[in-house]
Amino acid sequence: MPTYSYRCTACDTAFDIHQAFTEDSLTVCPTCGGALRKVFSAVGVTFSGSGFYSSDNRASEKKSSASKTSTSTPAPSTPAATPAATPAPAAGSAS
Repeated sequence: MPTYSYRCTACDTAFDIHQAFTEDSLTVCPTCGGALRKVFSAVGVTFSGSGFYSSDNRASEKKSSASKTSTSTPAPSTPAATPAATPAPAAGSAS
């Protein structure tokens, strides 16, 4: 069951109570009989396992990019320098 926090608007009494989702919210302060309001606060969330941190994601990208480069040849980003053309040997000449 979830825990809800309440605070009285009249006497500022604050308390926590376990309530089911199906139960109605408390409206009357048990101390003074004033009106109660629910208090909302930050929820503690724990991300565990792989894929939640940037370091986990980057490690898998490096592995996948390394496997991609080993299986395929990337296209050159700049034109490759062409070697000087050497003349073909003349037909019928013996070397």
